[in-house]
Amino acid sequence: MTRLLAAASAAVLLAVPALMALFGGFVAGPADSKSPPLMPPDTGHPLGTDALGRDVLDLVLTGGASIAALTGLSLLLSYLAGVPLGLLVAGARSRWVSGGLLRVLDFVLALPGLLVLLVLAAVDWRGAPALVLAIAVLQLPAVVRIARSAALAPGCRATVEALTMQGESWWRIHLGHVGRAALGPVATDAGTRLGLVLYLVASANFLGLGLPPASSDWAVLVERNKEALFLQPFAVLVPAGLLVALCMGVNLLADQFLTGRGEVRS
Repeated sequence: MTRLLAAASAAVLLAVPALMALFGGFVAGPADSKSPPLMPPDTGHPLGTDALGRDVLDLVLTGGASIAALTGLSLLLSYLAGVPLGLLVAGARSRWVSGGLLRVLDFVLALPGLLVLLVLAAVDWRGAPALVLAIAVLQLPAVVRIARSAALAPGCRATVEALTMQGESWWRIHLGHVGRAALGPVATDAGTRLGLVLYLVASANFLGLGLPPASSDWAVLVERNKEALFLQPFAVLVPAGLLVALCMGVNLLADQFLTGRGEVRS
């Protein structure tokens, strides 16, 4: 019963911001700045206006699409590059090549993510494409190690030995058969890594390292209106609450999934 309640709570926390990110743009009105700034809620503006005089409700309805797109693209790019690289490292014939590549990736893994984004912003390397690429590179070492560990599991090694004796090609063995066997651990890691990538994207936008200040992104809205928290709290608390709900929902659902897998295996 407790587990069912936790799963339901996680689903609700994730569903509300996710649905708004996917479909909010279809029902939102134009986010113009024709009204006075920092107006309290009224009949024309149910959540008031922000520091630029834009309707907060319309901004909230459209602000989830950007953070969802940036998070999804960053995560997808890291796995599209990391999984094949991890399989190649696991099947490399030369230990010097695989070891050298892992040492380089370990260096990237040791770098603090937000510090890297701040340095990139300091050299004027900012914007959505730069943010997606930087976060994907920061996640690459961990993804490579997950794919490599899955490919080096005892079951995979037995499959590799059997297929090698049958005369299968190296590429078909390591990128085909072993790759399919590694999909389970990789998918599990993607569910848990989604929360980390979402945190980095939101933090970067909050710090002004990603999207422009006039964007309706939830994190940008929090940063843009934080000075007026006590004058117009809805302009800050609503997008901040949606970000918290999205992060909590993703993490709780990932925990439920991992718990379920553990119980099934035991």
